[in-house]
Amino acid sequence: MTTSASTSAASDAGQSTKRVLLAAPRGYCAGVDRAVVSVERALELYGPPVYVRKEIVHNKHVVTTLEKRGAVFVEETDEVPEGATVVFSAHGVAPVVHDEAKALSLKTIDATCPLVTKVHREAVRFADGDYDILLIGHEGHEEVIGTSGEAPENITLVESPDDVANVEVRNPDKVVWLSQTTLSVDETMETVRRLREKFPALQDPPSDDICYATQNRQLAVKQMSPDCDLMLVVGSRNSSNSVRLVEVAIDHGAQDGHLVDYADEIDEAWLEGVRTVGVTSGASVPEILVRGVLDYLAERGYADVTAVRAAEESLIFSLPKELRKDLKSAGMDDKMKHDAASTEDAGQLH
Repeated sequence: MTTSASTSAASDAGQSTKRVLLAAPRGYCAGVDRAVVSVERALELYGPPVYVRKEIVHNKHVVTTLEKRGAVFVEETDEVPEGATVVFSAHGVAPVVHDEAKALSLKTIDATCPLVTKVHREAVRFADGDYDILLIGHEGHEEVIGTSGEAPENITLVESPDDVANVEVRNPDKVVWLSQTTLSVDETMETVRRLREKFPALQDPPSDDICYATQNRQLAVKQMSPDCDLMLVVGSRNSSNSVRLVEVAIDHGAQDGHLVDYADEIDEAWLEGVRTVGVTSGASVPEILVRGVLDYLAERGYADVTAVRAAEESLIFSLPKELRKDLKSAGMDDKMKHDAASTEDAGQLH
């Protein structure tokens, strides 16, 4: 595999062979890695079953793999037997869910991504200041449900730029916007622009709510897309950040784009007349699935793979404090790492 700092270096107008542009960074972000490892280590420490409220991350393969090891995924807290261990997903939960778990005497491990927790704290802080909070996000998404639950009386959901016309606030001088962490950066900024036209005193969050990984993966796709006849995004359909990558690719010049969980979902008709295929993956996708797509493409003549690197990532989050404490008490390593024997993706997740 060859590497490149940008598409300008990767592109060769005179090249006539089939090729792949491979986005970097792609796949697992620090929050997803932490959440998945939390379930793995909980199973190792407590033994199965370990219950998980909602999908730990939005990826079909990850959920299936953890189920095979003894994780039991439930939709609601009251489906967990009294006194059992439950892991809260990376997307976060509303305060009422913590109350429900306490009432059932559940042992809880909160695997909420720290960047989502930051948005929750912002919501509480601005609600305490009696601000109207305009939360940019998608209705029904678990992250939006969790954040809204922190201050339901103060939060109004804004799903798109077109929703702005209908937004009303109590005091236009005390209004702030927050966002779901996995949105399209461009669409979110357009929503903010329209909100600020309507409410000139609109305050920004203290720091970006859209997470670094979402931004970096979109940046790589923006760089690649003008050179791509086809963009393949590996990810599940309920993964907001994965769906956004397809949209970003089309918006920035890719001739076609599709979301697939596995290589066998690729329709060979998509490759007709295609010289350059872009490949990337959402932030909850293990690298083994990307390798499957690359192998599929190589078998069809797309063996020339060039990496398009948009950013470097080195962020690592520590495991949830409840889990670290129990691991230490058991004399086990409490560091963030994948046990090479604990996953079928061993050696390929990073």
